[in-house]
Amino acid sequence: MTEFPHLASTPLGVGIAVIGGGLAGLPLAIACAGAGIRTAVVDREPPSAMLAEPFDGRSSAIAFGSQRVLAGLGIWQHVEAAQPILDIRVVDQGSPLFLHYDHREVGEAPFGWIVENRLLRRALFARLAELPDLVHLAPQSVESVERNADGAVIRLGDGGTIRSRLVVAADGRNSALRKAAGIRTLGAGYAQHAITCTVAHDKPHHGVAVEHFLPAGPFAILPMTGDRSSIVWTERARLAPAMMRLDKPDFDRELARRFGNFLGTVESVGPRWSYPLEIRYAERMIDRRLALVGDAAHVIHPIAGQGLNLGIRDVAALAQLVVDACRLGLDPGMPDLLARYQRWRRVDTIALSAVTDGLNRLFSNDLAPVRLVRDVGLALVGKAPPLKRLFIRHAMGMVGTLPRLVRGEAL
Repeated sequence: MTEFPHLASTPLGVGIAVIGGGLAGLPLAIACAGAGIRTAVVDREPPSAMLAEPFDGRSSAIAFGSQRVLAGLGIWQHVEAAQPILDIRVVDQGSPLFLHYDHREVGEAPFGWIVENRLLRRALFARLAELPDLVHLAPQSVESVERNADGAVIRLGDGGTIRSRLVVAADGRNSALRKAAGIRTLGAGYAQHAITCTVAHDKPHHGVAVEHFLPAGPFAILPMTGDRSSIVWTERARLAPAMMRLDKPDFDRELARRFGNFLGTVESVGPRWSYPLEIRYAERMIDRRLALVGDAAHVIHPIAGQGLNLGIRDVAALAQLVVDACRLGLDPGMPDLLARYQRWRRVDTIALSAVTDGLNRLFSNDLAPVRLVRDVGLALVGKAPPLKRLFIRHAMGMVGTLPRLVRGEAL
């Protein structure tokens, strides 16, 4: 990895320019640079600040298929600690019925892993440092992007310039590149906020993840290393700010009411976070010499912990198309390649958006007839092994037309 906080007046020429150095942008840059394509990443944050970041309470769920992608790109080997998810338990409020998924029903591999975000970032930067074809521009901003039939020119905040064949927007849900390209988004906000934090508890979790459906929305308990769990608590938008303002003893009491006592006493550790929930996806994932990945392309409800995994599948698909084109001496920004990327990813994006939206609407209420339908559904799925196995494969990110990296094959 080469860092250029300030570019000389001579334009930097690359094959791929990735705007955004987050958990989708950096893996894509690593994939392209690892295949020998000169790649630049424009990142607003200085690496030194992110590498020195203390534990901030945030973690991510990495599905089995996504772990294969990270392993295939040489990133997973640098992850310092990860907790396997061995079982998933789905509980509907106070119902005696529940659904239990055991990873051994489809093999020996875990459903996925829970990893602290700071450890993921460290792993990404460790891999970046091994790649001579990757130019990391940080901290740096983008002033403008001009795209035409021949390529793209990116003008940076310090006056520097990048010339590339393809620009990738990995700049988040409020993507400036998406807006500048005139790409609209479809969707709406929920009357819900997510509250996330980490808790410590007395008893071991044994790698079991719990999705507990409450009237306000799902309350997810995700196993972390040690006797800790990551919490994704969906709360009504009008109540979430009050919960966030509570002092630690009162917050922990509210947390324990929803958590239950199956792991003993629970206590929040580290900061807590909150953000509004929405379903939103770009009407197009491409434009002239532009491709969207991750949150720039789609935002879904965290009910199944699949948001980051959806973005990693974007990365695996786009990287495969770009690398294959470059190996043949073709233009990685040509319209046909970008159209293939959009067709490939559109089905997965819309299907998962619809599923998470439907589940949230079905379970985020307390109407007796709806509760009965839900409980009967949980019981039926529990007694139908083929259906359970399909749901398990969905949770593992192993359904659909999979890129090579997701299949565990080399890029």
